[in-house]
Amino acid sequence: MKIGIICPSEIAFRRFMPAAQKCEGIEYVGVAYAEPEEWFGGRTSDEIIASEAKKAEAFKENYGGKVFSGYENMIKSGEIDAVYLPLPPALHYRWAKLALENGKHVFLEKPSTTSAKDTAELVELAKGRNLALHENYMFVYHDQLKALQKLVEKIGDIRLYRIAFGFPQRDKNDFRYNKALGGGALLDCGGYTLKLASMLLGDGARITAARLNSAPGFDVDIYGSATVTDDNGATAQISFGMDNSYKCELEIWGSKGFVTTGRVFTAPAGFTPTATITVGNNTETVELPADDTFAKSIEHFVNCVNDENIRKQNYKALLRQAELVEAVMK
Repeated sequence: MKIGIICPSEIAFRRFMPAAQKCEGIEYVGVAYAEPEEWFGGRTSDEIIASEAKKAEAFKENYGGKVFSGYENMIKSGEIDAVYLPLPPALHYRWAKLALENGKHVFLEKPSTTSAKDTAELVELAKGRNLALHENYMFVYHDQLKALQKLVEKIGDIRLYRIAFGFPQRDKNDFRYNKALGGGALLDCGGYTLKLASMLLGDGARITAARLNSAPGFDVDIYGSATVTDDNGATAQISFGMDNSYKCELEIWGSKGFVTTGRVFTAPAGFTPTATITVGNNTETVELPADDTFAKSIEHFVNCVNDENIRKQNYKALLRQAELVEAVMK
């Protein structure tokens, strides 16, 4: 499968390309930078476009491939079968839709879009054309989750899940703080916590309480929390924020003990995470497996292209995640 990248972004350069080079069944073709009229939906300066073109040339120098002038030119090119789309969230729908309409498989950075309606439309387009549509929540492929499940068997009946993901404020020019670009804590770090809660609680997971909070000088939500439950009363309390002290935690509280871990969403390739398990008066720190989640997410995308059943599972996961995010918004 020949893939091109829409936008010479940092995550594409620093994370996607090294991971893609490890994966069989995928070939990098090139990267596209925006034409002036394509820039965030409105024409921009030649200086900005020149800067993007320079970033694109860095891809060519480091990874080979070619540079495409214009997202649409690359999408409509016969040289690619698929696109990786790491643009800000508000731009996902436009370019993913164009790619699907032109018969390209789409690998999206999370969130898929900024609304459940837009995500549903992309899923219907992909279904109708037998195309893969994949949302890059990498952490779900980490082997530490399987190892944690074995630890959980030792703590009795589950009473509560606590999930937290937040980080200190970044530069104010970061797209996460820009409403027009699909910013906001819920769409960013909040999506991770909802995804994990849904995995832990299953298909019956639903939002029973939620709050999003802003802060002076911002037009997006900066932090928030929610309660997620299933039909049997199991509960996950989630919290998230992008002007917070750093946290990346999962705590599972059982009738006989509890398990905690601190890199459930962000363990980089080769990093060995740990978990603490307490049963009664005994506390033990356990090493969890190292992994490369970006490479495994790309491999899953390739499998989506090749396997109809996996594609259908992906469609369902995309819709479920978008519905949960929208439920928090409402």
